[in-house]
Amino acid sequence: MLHWLFLAFLVPRCTARFGIPSSNATVDVKAFNVANVTATLAGVLLQPVLPGHEAIHLPLHAFLVEHTASKKRLMFDLGMRSDFLNLAPSVSSLFQSGVYAVDPFKDITQLLEEGGIPLESIETVIWSHSHFDHIGDMSLLPNTTNLVIGPGTNRSLYPEFPDAALKASDFAGHDITELDFDATNLTFSGLPALDYFGDGSFYLLNTPGHLAGHITALARVTPSSFVVLGADTGHHPGQLRPRPDFQRAYPCPAHLLAESKTAVSTQYFWSPASHTNVFDVHSRAQPLLSVPDKPNSGDADPVAARVSLDKIADFDADADFFVVLAHDLTLLDVLPYFPASLNAWRGEGLKDEAAWAFLDARNPAFRFSPGA
Repeated sequence: MLHWLFLAFLVPRCTARFGIPSSNATVDVKAFNVANVTATLAGVLLQPVLPGHEAIHLPLHAFLVEHTASKKRLMFDLGMRSDFLNLAPSVSSLFQSGVYAVDPFKDITQLLEEGGIPLESIETVIWSHSHFDHIGDMSLLPNTTNLVIGPGTNRSLYPEFPDAALKASDFAGHDITELDFDATNLTFSGLPALDYFGDGSFYLLNTPGHLAGHITALARVTPSSFVVLGADTGHHPGQLRPRPDFQRAYPCPAHLLAESKTAVSTQYFWSPASHTNVFDVHSRAQPLLSVPDKPNSGDADPVAARVSLDKIADFDADADFFVVLAHDLTLLDVLPYFPASLNAWRGEGLKDEAAWAFLDARNPAFRFSPGA
C-alpha cells in the first residue's frame, strides 16, 4: 500500500487531475505578434459592449513549435497575410469598408526568415481554424509544408463559391490532413485530444463553436507544465475570468481589488457583494464578459463556443497551465516574443503577471466602464 501511495505522490498534479498521461517529452514554443487589427464591431466577439468600447483591438498571434527530441518544427496559426487586399473578396471587402483596420506589417514567413528559421524547416502548419487572421498566406510556404485542419473545416474556395473566405492558393500544392477526433480515446477537461507526436508532448484538442473545425493545442513545455494555445475559444481574458476556481488559484491583487471598486461600472456588472457604484470582484462567480448570443455573433455556434470556453477555463484555473488566447491584448506587454521561448512561463511569472491585467483601468484591454 505504501508503495502505491508513493507512486501516486510522484504523479504530477496536472496529469492526475485531467487524466493527461505522464511524459518527459516536451516541445519548445515561441510566439509571434504578427499584426494588430482594430475591429469596429466588438459586439460580434463579446458582450456586453459598453458605450465608448464599440471597437476592439486584436493582436494576431502565431506560434512556432519545435519538438525537442526530433527537432521537427510546425506552426500553430500564421496570423494574417500582409497583402490583405488579396484575400477573398468576402474578407478583403471588410478592410475596404473600414470594419477592419491594420497598419502595415511583415508576413510571418518574412519574420521567420529574418529570425533564421528557413521556411523549408517548417514541416507542418496547423490552422486553429480557417478565419483570415489565422491562415496567413500558405502560397509563400514550400509545397513540402503540410497543412492540418480541424474536422468539418469549410473548404469552399473563391471564385467557384463567390462568398467563400478561402482561395485556391490557401491549399494548392500542400498535403492536407483533416483531423478525426472520433479516432481518439483521449479526453482532457472534456475535450477530445489527439497526441500529435505520439509521445505526450503536443496535443490537439477539439474545441468547436467558434467556427467549423476550430481546434486548440496543449503544448507540454516541461514534464509538468503546459502552454494552452487557446486560439479563438475567447477573444478577451474577461471571457475566462473571474471564476471561483481561478480566484482561488490566482487571487486578484489587492490594488486591483481596491481600484476595481470604482473602475468597474455597476450599471453593467454586478456581484453578490457589490453595491451601487461599488463593484466587488471577489464575489463575482461568472466571467465579466461572455460569448455573444446575437444573430450576428462571430461564433458559428455560440452555445458550443461557450461550452468549449468553459472547458478551457478548467486549464486556466490550474497552476500548471498557461492559457494563451490568440487575441489577448493583455499579453502584448507580458509575452516574451520570438526568439525568446514561452517554456519558462511559470518560473518567469508570466501567468501571474497576465492573470488580472485586463482589470487594470490603465491596460488597453480594460473595457468595464463607459468611455474608459
